Amino acid sequence: MKKIRFTFLLVIAALVISAVLVFVSGRWYLSQPIQAEPAPPLLLDFKGGESARTVTAKVTEHFQEGHPLVSYRLSQLFADIDHLQAGLYEIHGQQSWFDIWKMLNQGREKTFTVTLVEGLTFNQWLAQFKQQPYLVSKSSELSDSELKQALGIKEPSIEGVLLPETYSYRAYTTDISILKQAYLSMQSVLSEAWKQRSDRCPVDSPYELLILASIIEKETGLADERPLVASVFANRLEIGMRLQSDPTTIYGIEDFDGNLTRTHLREKTAYNTYRINGLPPTPIAMPGKASIEAAANPVRSPYYYFVADKSGGHVFSETLEQHQQAVRRYQLNQE
Repeated sequence: MKKIRFTFLLVIAALVISAVLVFVSGRWYLSQPIQAEPAPPLLLDFKGGESARTVTAKVTEHFQEGHPLVSYRLSQLFADIDHLQAGLYEIHGQQSWFDIWKMLNQGREKTFTVTLVEGLTFNQWLAQFKQQPYLVSKSSELSDSELKQALGIKEPSIEGVLLPETYSYRAYTTDISILKQAYLSMQSVLSEAWKQRSDRCPVDSPYELLILASIIEKETGLADERPLVASVFANRLEIGMRLQSDPTTIYGIEDFDGNLTRTHLREKTAYNTYRINGLPPTPIAMPGKASIEAAANPVRSPYYYFVADKSGGHVFSETLEQHQQAVRRYQLNQE
């Protein structure tokens, strides 16, 4: 009887030791990096309805480490694999299985960014969207009026009413979602700029402020020049002088080939500010916050003219005679 009891205790002890060994070794296995050596990450597109077994198969196949069934069975025992969230995840070899399951449980998907640059047009933004990974293009399926309605835009044009900024998104986000963010962000920036405008601001509405800001955006990319460029346009608008801005004229030319000619300047279009008074009917590009603030708060200056110099900036002039001299020097190389 004692021998049987001793044998039974030995069996129990062996089972306990085995269980402890499985527990310790199993948790150790799941806590180790999938791959010790640096390797390209895996973009795991985990669909709704898929199981954890799919994850172990794809991860082990990508990193060529471990065994998918062993990883799956141990994960069943020691990890939470029943509440995985669908999404696109970036998995690195330095992560452990515990790290991976935690990431999928919390839904920490990979994020992408798209930087929408000031001074570009809406069509250029749309072309950029098409190059973005995992961003779904839906705007191209809508007419302009349908897209404006989808974005909640009340202004006459989509041009100029979206804020240039860097936006984050997850896989399979639509471009319309980002455009909505850009519109709401612009409304916030524009509202604040309009409230803070000075008495030198030459326009009568927030939308006109966007139009002027878009012209400033296209005329200069130098931060310290924006208030001066704004002052030139403010001075001209104050005395009823035409803006005579090349970028506005170019915007109104269909299929512009890069060569602005005298014929273009003589042609009367809605955007040719050599031929029309005041502002064009819509913005001509997406203005950034700095250009909007410059348009709202132009500095006081005696300038009515400016011309590009040879250093990427501009030379500002008070009179037509001074301006013509600057043109001869910097554009015609006659001095």
